[in-house]
Amino acid sequence: MESKLKQYAEKLVEAENTRIGTDPLTSVDLELTVREAYHIQLENIQRKLEQGQKIVGKKIGLTSLAMQNLLGVDEPDYGHLLDGMVVENGGQISFEQVLQPKVEAEIAFILKKELRGPNLTTLDVLQATDYVVPALEIVDSRIKNWKITLADTVADNASSGFYVLGGKPTKIEDIDLELMGMVLTKNGEQVNTGVGAAALGNPAKCVAWLANKLAEFDISLKAGEVILSGALSAAEAAQKGDTFTARFAHIGQVSVRF
Repeated sequence: MESKLKQYAEKLVEAENTRIGTDPLTSVDLELTVREAYHIQLENIQRKLEQGQKIVGKKIGLTSLAMQNLLGVDEPDYGHLLDGMVVENGGQISFEQVLQPKVEAEIAFILKKELRGPNLTTLDVLQATDYVVPALEIVDSRIKNWKITLADTVADNASSGFYVLGGKPTKIEDIDLELMGMVLTKNGEQVNTGVGAAALGNPAKCVAWLANKLAEFDISLKAGEVILSGALSAAEAAQKGDTFTARFAHIGQVSVRF
């Protein structure tokens, strides 16, 4: 079993290194479970830590009902954020670094206290949050043509690519997370709008789900970590030359170029 999971982990590493997508793992192994997929993810995260990268946070995916319905699941998933994924606000991502990128606008939570599940609530998250900022997540799949099931995206570190933080650090008590509006533009044209409630009704609820889910693997969310709480609208495909900007009510804007 362990050797099989290591073999799948290596397939994803090869796809990332060569920029050539691999076949869905679930097309090779019809019985691959989500729990096994998380172990594949952790195998590759450990590999990157041994190469000198550092975990700086976590990301939550599949927080919208539309995305859950698309993959036939009833809960989100998560991945790890590494320091090699950070892009400066207004910065540029080379197409030589990505395979098939898409851009999502999210609210990022920066923690001041550790969150260790299980049984955490939204209130626990609010009390543990130092501040929030606007974020762009660049999701990218090492699976050919985004032909993913839940197990495929989980194994592939929840299809993580890069992320950008912007705006101004804002305390939770100064905003309404559920009602916060967002407008995403691509090359100056509006392509998406969203609101905080699009992420499980409240982005903080997503963070609570994450902390409770991680308890199954004896992992906690640590003080200082960045938590990307889930997309507020659909992911937009990126092409070379594109510029994306997300503007959030009260907390500012964030942008990235390709």
